[in-house]
Amino acid sequence: MNTPGTIDRPLTNDPKKQAPMKPSANEPTGSATPDFTTAGANDSRQNRTREMQLIPEALARAHMHDRLHAAEQERRAMRLATARRMQRRAERASLRARRALAMAVMQ
Repeated sequence: MNTPGTIDRPLTNDPKKQAPMKPSANEPTGSATPDFTTAGANDSRQNRTREMQLIPEALARAHMHDRLHAAEQERRAMRLATARRMQRRAERASLRARRALAMAVMQ
């Protein structure tokens, strides 16, 4: 419905001139949703603009922190895998040297 005076098209955009929201008749008494008041609405709107402008920056910073952390973990895992591979190669070379020494002593 697009008639003036509805939620989609209020008569005015000024929150002070709009009627405060009242709980509906279907809503049970003592429900968890309190009555809407416009007392602190303007203050929160004033502070919200700066906070909302900083949200993407904070999200980007957190995202980059997570990516750097993941990259560092991957580098650590690669170094560990390389070290284990080199250790196995060194152990095989050591066994070959022992066998060669044993063969030389036996002859």
